Amino acid sequence: MVLQSFKNCLWRSCVLRTPKACFWSTASGGLIIQSVSNDVYQNLAVEDWIHDHMDLEKQQILFLWRNSPAVVIGRHQNPWQECNLRLLRQKNVKLARRRSGGGTVYHDLGNVNLTFFTTRKKYERMGNLKLVVKALKALRPQLDVHVTDRYDILLNKQYKISGTAAKLGRTSAYHHCTLLCNADKFVLSSVLKSPYKGLKSNATPSVPASVKNLFEEDASLTSEIILDAVAKEYAVQHQIDHHITLINPADETLLPGISNKTKELQNWEWVYGKTPKFSISTCLNMAYKDSVLDVKVNMDVKHGRIEACNIDLPEQWLPPGLYSELVKSLIGSKFCPNEITMLVTTLLKVCPQDNELHSRWSLLCENMIRLM
Repeated sequence: MVLQSFKNCLWRSCVLRTPKACFWSTASGGLIIQSVSNDVYQNLAVEDWIHDHMDLEKQQILFLWRNSPAVVIGRHQNPWQECNLRLLRQKNVKLARRRSGGGTVYHDLGNVNLTFFTTRKKYERMGNLKLVVKALKALRPQLDVHVTDRYDILLNKQYKISGTAAKLGRTSAYHHCTLLCNADKFVLSSVLKSPYKGLKSNATPSVPASVKNLFEEDASLTSEIILDAVAKEYAVQHQIDHHITLINPADETLLPGISNKTKELQNWEWVYGKTPKFSISTCLNMAYKDSVLDVKVNMDVKHGRIEACNIDLPEQWLPPGLYSELVKSLIGSKFCPNEITMLVTTLLKVCPQDNELHSRWSLLCENMIRLM
């Protein structure tokens, strides 16, 4: 163990980290940068900024970053279909939608993110993934890791340790991938499990896979060591110095306009409103007094807002006027618990002063909010 620790120190000493200077104008070839932030929106904004502003004909870039707990969905995905939104809120796990396609992934500080920036002509995700595998093999030659035809990296031929996605612009492109080093697999599996039944959508679905942390295979494979190994292999292949430049994604002097890009990625209209149209057809099993009521709910949701709604209630369970007012208010509202809570609270104020009616109304509203 002492010898292995000494080897790790030697390996890491090959990589020099310095804060940013005016590094965008450094010599052509390749550049390795690492974010000092663990905020998912800031780091995704850096990807957008580099893609939009850098001349990748002169300089290919490797961007290294890690996030605090977050679920990141692909550009064309449905968050209600991909994850447990209520659990995300309870565990304070952020939800972000990236600009690239692909499936949903869970990030935390035990997950490493790598983004390879090139021109569209030089874009080559298989080459990037082989570089990652080569870096891992350089650290631990006995590791059984390989790239699949689906552009995943498998450990021991069965466990997925890396997913991949990309954005191809007119002239620029980037390919990003993850590496599971020591992520919380319990949280990962629980938040990436949608509780929705009866949801129909044309959004791109994720493909479930068995996963494993590299740390489980070798406890010395920490996120920091793996980041440095990938940086070193990238430097060797691009014939540049083993040098990582640290950047702050909130630095407007370095990245003009970055704050606006970050805000766009945090905006509800982007995270939820960009969801492809979907429908929900479900049955609410509402326990009321000594019986269970089956209430059928059908909704169409477009741009994250309720476009059509029908609630099949038992006859005379609510006054027709109150029911129609509820449906009318729901249409056009965000498919969101906060907004629906405010809406039903407002309607409750105009509800007739009748304890029985209030109880029924509250029960229905609680169940409707749970749908969100």
